[in-house]
Amino acid sequence: MRLEWLEDILAIAETGSFSGAAERRRLTQSAFSRRVQQIEDHVGVELFDRAHKPIRLNPTTLAQSEQILLLSAALRQLVVDLRRGERIASNKVVIACQHSLTAARIPRILQQLPDHRNGIHVRLRSANLDECTGLLLSRQADVAIVYRLPDGTDDFNTDFLEIITIGKDRLVPVFNKALPPPSANPAEPRDIAYIAYPADVFFGTVMERKILPFLDPGTHPTPKVETALTLAAVEMAVAGIGVAWVPLSLAQDRIASGRLVDLSADLPTCDLQVNAMRLQGKASLAGVVFWSRLLDLPET
Repeated sequence: MRLEWLEDILAIAETGSFSGAAERRRLTQSAFSRRVQQIEDHVGVELFDRAHKPIRLNPTTLAQSEQILLLSAALRQLVVDLRRGERIASNKVVIACQHSLTAARIPRILQQLPDHRNGIHVRLRSANLDECTGLLLSRQADVAIVYRLPDGTDDFNTDFLEIITIGKDRLVPVFNKALPPPSANPAEPRDIAYIAYPADVFFGTVMERKILPFLDPGTHPTPKVETALTLAAVEMAVAGIGVAWVPLSLAQDRIASGRLVDLSADLPTCDLQVNAMRLQGKASLAGVVFWSRLLDLPET
């Protein structure tokens, strides 16, 4: 049963005549009558009481009129959804980004992009750094947005990649209160409980190379909890479990509200770059448009 046939039946029911229904359906009366005959031939029964003036539905057809109306509406919506889905698919850009960036930076980045009537549909895939690059290299993502070290000492393989810097950040130590001052006696080190990251994730590497070696000799760090999620590290710092080194963009709201204290004056920090990456070579039209918009963003 075609959608146009269902709408023909409804048009006859609502207008009470073939001529009125033909006019509504923008057909000549003869063409409309042929189509009605085609509908009845397909169904195998007469659907209308032609002996009655104005014409009306047969009792069987009338009993199904609500079902016909619902089915017609459902089919129209299906057509709309299919067309919308195709439009979204052709305009879709898949972005792989680290968890902390998904929460803290990506909303602001997307907010700064120019708004167009036929804009790009963005799908976010949140993952760790290795997974982000894997999604990019396997072409499951069009763009990866990740943290990197400004000095390039993060052992990152940039072969086949085009990379731009779209922002800056800083890994900072935070806790729910200020730390006690270091002891004047070197024999009495200051113990600091901290939230550790696994060695095989980006921030675990940063901690091992850029943070822990630069602690004051009188400070003794003790890992209390290990997590790969910076969002979890922030909440553990709020709960007083330990000092967490997290991106400033992720903690700044809690610092401003007084729930966290920035300990950068007392403990080492590390500068970070926010980089966007894509594979060199051919890209989808939506991917090209999205990349050009990233190039126009002011670096923050």
